[in-house]
Amino acid sequence: MKKIFFILFVFSCAVSFSQPQQYSSSSKKAISAFEKAMDLFNQRKDEQAEKELKKSTEIDPNFIEAWSVMGDIFSEKRQTQKAIEAYQKAVEINPAFFPANFNSLAEEQLKLGLYDDAAKNLKTFLTYKTNNLQLVERAKQNLKNALFAEKEILTPVPFSPINLGSSVNSRFEEYLPTITADEQTLIVTVRAPKDTTKEMAADNQLYEDFYESKFENGTWKKRTNIGPPINSFGNEGAQSISPDGQMLFFTSCAEVTGDYADGRKGLGSCDIFYSIKIGNKWSKPRNIGAPINSRYWESQPCISPDGTTLYFVSNRSGGKGKEDIYYSKLGADGSWGVPVNLGDSINTTGSDISPFIHPDNETFYFSSDGQIGFGKKDIFFCKRKSEGAFSKPKNIGFPINTWGEESAIIVSANGKHAYYDSERKEGLGMTDIYSFDLYEAARPLAVTFVKGKVYNSETKKEEEATIELIDLQTQKVITQAFSNPGNGEYLVCLPINKNYAFNVSKNGYLFYSENFSLKGVSGNESFKVDTPLKPIKVGETAILKNVFFNTASFELLPDSKVELMKLVDFMQKNPSLRIEVSGHTDNVGDKQKNLELSEARAKSVMQFLIENKIVATRLSFKGFGDSKPIDSNDTAQGKANNRRTEFKIL
Repeated sequence: MKKIFFILFVFSCAVSFSQPQQYSSSSKKAISAFEKAMDLFNQRKDEQAEKELKKSTEIDPNFIEAWSVMGDIFSEKRQTQKAIEAYQKAVEINPAFFPANFNSLAEEQLKLGLYDDAAKNLKTFLTYKTNNLQLVERAKQNLKNALFAEKEILTPVPFSPINLGSSVNSRFEEYLPTITADEQTLIVTVRAPKDTTKEMAADNQLYEDFYESKFENGTWKKRTNIGPPINSFGNEGAQSISPDGQMLFFTSCAEVTGDYADGRKGLGSCDIFYSIKIGNKWSKPRNIGAPINSRYWESQPCISPDGTTLYFVSNRSGGKGKEDIYYSKLGADGSWGVPVNLGDSINTTGSDISPFIHPDNETFYFSSDGQIGFGKKDIFFCKRKSEGAFSKPKNIGFPINTWGEESAIIVSANGKHAYYDSERKEGLGMTDIYSFDLYEAARPLAVTFVKGKVYNSETKKEEEATIELIDLQTQKVITQAFSNPGNGEYLVCLPINKNYAFNVSKNGYLFYSENFSLKGVSGNESFKVDTPLKPIKVGETAILKNVFFNTASFELLPDSKVELMKLVDFMQKNPSLRIEVSGHTDNVGDKQKNLELSEARAKSVMQFLIENKIVATRLSFKGFGDSKPIDSNDTAQGKANNRRTEFKIL
């Protein structure tokens, strides 16, 4: 695209090009070469136009128009230093002849991080009057950027990027990384020929495909093409894998004919699709549909860790700028709600893209060229204040952000590591994927995770089951997920500094419960819990790991309500069942008192069930004291395991 300067220049001077007396030069030969250059430039023959402009300036070194257009050509060719020299020459000859040259010069200087020089030239440009208010607003924004960057580079943030190496990167473009919460699976978008052993495809086209790399034994393994049904003969990109690695949201774009790859049906030029992992294979992608997708461009999806909110980017009408970030909530009926613009704190009149919500579900990262930054697109982060509302974004700082373009970032679950794409001198070619330790102030709340397999305790067959993580204090469901229907695998994120009930359930089975007490932990430890589900039958027992009493007391603590309501729900779904609630203690203290305490605790649980409309005839209780240990009483953990509440099917 031609620079704004050139558009304005042609508009104001087109009539006068045939009138030599109205040029800054009086040389007929210089003017002739210049007009020839203009014809060539408008035909997109930049190399030939450049030669004619050089000829023109050699004939008349003070020909301002020739130097100005030469600056435009160098700018388009990304020959920034040459563009700066050309614009500087133009303003040195006559600063007032075309003041927009100061703005063009400053924009080129910003590309090289010459913030002090850029600020001076922008201030000069803004002293001149112009009817182009859009150009003035752009100059004001650039001046804010220059003044901000000039100050910020004096206090750089810690930053030591590491290239992920040839197993992930190549001579082609790798960008928009996404990673699972356990940092074991990385998916990147790669723009390359379908046959990556060749420099260019037979049809001279580059295509976007997804590649996957696994982290094993401390290194990233050689990437592999995900293949069909995700990748197609068309373009797929801008992916978001769920923290558990079981769902993939991505963008697929229509071909020139208007058709989508592999017969996919779309609503616009680019739509958001999703796929579910069954075993180790991805299901056929499905269009997420309206109202998320529209006749406009929708891309760059990001799913929240609880799976209930999808963030994405769209250029639909009614937005704040070129591209805005929106979110949609998943309803109880499984349909996505009407998208909501994230509002003025995030979206600007520019491009706001690449949303990433951390697994803590509070810290939000994105890229923008409309916020105050270092030049082009910068990375920003903010914290959630309420549903759909975030704090004022903060620039992530220099040298993570530079005068170049930083378009996306993702952060590991523990908050310590970040991944992004960047075009750097030490890279393998074009943009590569890098990782780096994220400095403290930009980190999210640390999140650990629990993962494992769900299986039938008798047949050992892997099972698809519902998994819920519940905040014991607020009694709110933090995450509802499902184990993989093909292999029973699951992964659930656990934000630290809270206590959770973890429940696994499936019709026809006793539910399984676990407790995670994460207050005061660092988040460095993850958990592996393979979950055996017991079929419902007489004699089977289940431990209620989230039923709590004070020491030597039979009064239920408030945190017990979450688990006990699960038991109420289980009894309601299985109306013919009868159960016995049993209490157990460790071997500390008087045996008779322990027996009495265990019986009183079991009775308290039964009474809770009755108060919540479970018929008393379906219930009984019994205390066993320390007579039925399930672990050794020689350790603190063993004693804790022995202090338990159970129920048995009668």
